[in-house]
Amino acid sequence: MNTSRSLDEMVPVTILTGFLGAGKTTLLKRVLSEYHGRRVAVIENEFGPESIDNDLLVQDSDEEIVELSNGCVCCTVRGDLMRTLGELKAKRQNGQLNFERVILETTGMANPGPVCQTFFMDDDIAEYYRLDAVITVVDAKHGMATLDAQEESQKQIGFADRILISKRDLVNEADYEALRARIVRINPRAPVTPVNFGEVDLKSIIDISGFNLNSILDIDPDFLADEHPDAQHDHDHDHDHDHEGDCGPECGHGHHHHHHAHHSDEIGAFVFRSSKPFDPVRLEEFLGGVVQVYGPDLLRYKGILYMKGVNRRMLFQGVHMMMGAEPGKPWTASEKPATKMVFIGRKLPQEIFTRGLEQCLAGAS
Repeated sequence: MNTSRSLDEMVPVTILTGFLGAGKTTLLKRVLSEYHGRRVAVIENEFGPESIDNDLLVQDSDEEIVELSNGCVCCTVRGDLMRTLGELKAKRQNGQLNFERVILETTGMANPGPVCQTFFMDDDIAEYYRLDAVITVVDAKHGMATLDAQEESQKQIGFADRILISKRDLVNEADYEALRARIVRINPRAPVTPVNFGEVDLKSIIDISGFNLNSILDIDPDFLADEHPDAQHDHDHDHDHDHEGDCGPECGHGHHHHHHAHHSDEIGAFVFRSSKPFDPVRLEEFLGGVVQVYGPDLLRYKGILYMKGVNRRMLFQGVHMMMGAEPGKPWTASEKPATKMVFIGRKLPQEIFTRGLEQCLAGAS
């Protein structure tokens, strides 16, 4: 990726996704009305009946880019997203438009994957825009049924850096907790927060660098507790999956595929941990092969890696076929170096990944 511009100079982009009726537009209206003093460019995949233009447009216009009453601008993606981003960039550079960030609202049926990839595929886009985070809104009342019926909604959760549950007041505590637990199983790395009528702390969804590599890899403890009853204790295992090598499909170890059998989600997640260092050459070869075979089904994968011969953590992440790593903070004297990786994707073969990663550990035969 071209990095000739510093991160501070790049225009941050927030992708707002969620299924039809989840409350994306309500949240977007609130951001535009309360994000005081900041100019936002909104890109919408379509102007539907619930579009923001109902309340905020200065004028009806056939133009693709229209000004909003608060000085922000809004445009539709009528053609290619890359072309739309290029037009916004050109108009900003020549002084026709003034905005500091972009919020991209996807259609309710959209898989965020290709949208995210747009920001890495073209050098001109990749050096001008910085993908800040994917925010997914889930409807508490209809979320379970939507997840059952629509794999795209599972992908929206799998790609998310933050998950907001709307309409919390319309369901009882048990139903809310069941939905939240299911969301965590699909994506254990994204914080889950209930929101009411779009009321959310904007600092929790804007300028969070959720998509950037950083040394924080949050894994929801509920996910680990759910998957392995003993995982919340600090045992000195090589990784979470010591017992899985000999497991058959009928084992009683409670892998996430066997939880709540009435929800057979296509999208799921698993965590790999090890206190042994990776052999860098082996790991690169294995991950390269994994991406070639399973890339289309890998939504997000991210990790802090303990590498042999490297005195600092390596920060690793990927989307589908694209992955990268960069050095992070040095291990301190009081830290015990360890690897923690999370893989989120469609029907990923956990045992193959786990065994393969074990074979990449230094000293593995």
